Parts: sequence; C-alpha cells; structure tokens
Amino acid sequence: MKIIDIKNLEKIYNDSEVKVHAVNGVNLSFEKGEFAAIVGPSGSGKTTLLNLLGGLDKPSGGEIIIDNTSVGTLKSSRLIDFRLHNIGFVFQAYNLIPVLTVKENVEFIMLLQGKSKKERDARTKELLEAVGLIDRIDSRPAKLSGGQQQRVAVARALASKPKFILADEPTANLDSKTTENLLEIMEKLNREEQVTFIFSTHDARVVKKAKRVITIEDGKIISDERRN
Repeated sequence: MKIIDIKNLEKIYNDSEVKVHAVNGVNLSFEKGEFAAIVGPSGSGKTTLLNLLGGLDKPSGGEIIIDNTSVGTLKSSRLIDFRLHNIGFVFQAYNLIPVLTVKENVEFIMLLQGKSKKERDARTKELLEAVGLIDRIDSRPAKLSGGQQQRVAVARALASKPKFILADEPTANLDSKTTENLLEIMEKLNREEQVTFIFSTHDARVVKKAKRVITIEDGKIISDERRN
C-alpha cells in the first residue's frame, strides 16, 4: 500500500544571485512497511528531502501526497496537526525535553493528541519495553547515555502510531555496538508494527540494514535499489 507519493519535487534556495536546486525534480513513492535509506554526499539534498517529507520545509514546486493529502498546500496550523498524527521524527541530536522523565518524553505527543491517561500509560510501557528501557522510565535524559536517549527518541516517534518515521542521521553520535542495538530495535519495530522507516544517512551500518537504498546527488535521484 502506497503511503507517500512525491511528484516532480523541487526546493530552490536563492543564495545572493545564485539559485541552488537542493531538490531537483524528484519523483519517489514509499509503501507501508519499508525500511529505506536515502544516501548521498554532504550537500546532496538528502536532509532537505527529508525536511520536505516531514513538512518542516515548503517545496518550491511539485507535490508530496501523504495518505491522499497534499502536504505542501496545507496551512501552518493544519500542517502541525497533520504531522502530529501522521509523522514520527528521530533526529541526530535526540531532541528530548530535559526537564521531563523518559515516560513524560515518550507520552508527550500522545498528550498533544488528546489520548487518555490509560492509553498513554499502556502505549508508553509497551514501547519502553520494546526499546529495553522500562527500568529507566522515571529517569531524566541527562542520566542516560547517548544510545539510551536515542532509544527514547525512537519510542517517542512511535508513540503516536505514525504512518512513517523520518530518521535524520540517527546513529551519527553513537558507537558501533550502540548503533547495532538501535538498528536491531528499529528493524524489529518495523517488522512487528509495519511502521515505515525512512533514513537520511552517511552511516554504512544503516545502509547495510536497509531494504531499499535511494542515492541522491545534486538534488536528483541517481539510483533506487531494492533488496530482499
């Protein structure tokens, strides 16, 4: 089932008198349950593409259709609501709220969604067990390692039961063992919950695990390889 359809997508930045095509005529689609990596050199456009997909940036042209909704045309308040219910984010810098506990960080989006306390508690417990952090439920981020913080970020991204998760360089600050553990957790969640993961990455370890590798250079897709 197709959940994302990208048609002739463009993002142009005006730098003085020079126009920079960060994303240049991209056509792509993603199915439910994919585990895909977008790769390319620095400045290739992969993070810009992820930001456009997540509604964090507006396209200069073309269209992004998510679940029959054209995201680029949504007004700001509607876009925030759409992201809240449809898209999960995992960032390189974790972006946890330092004054909140692990539990409070994971359930925060569900609170914004208006979920009941009973539903929030059950989902948070389920996810923290899945990422192996149920014993740190009352800890604050400062008391966790980088790898543990990133696992909390993954649990938080999944909390709202999004249609897909965008992960921008999620392993960049992690050592090899921690990266391996995190990827195993994400693979398991992808398999069991059928959540689509789309990574933007330089990390060969992520690329090795991906079932689809999309290579972008100078804002254009130059290859799209699917693996069994």
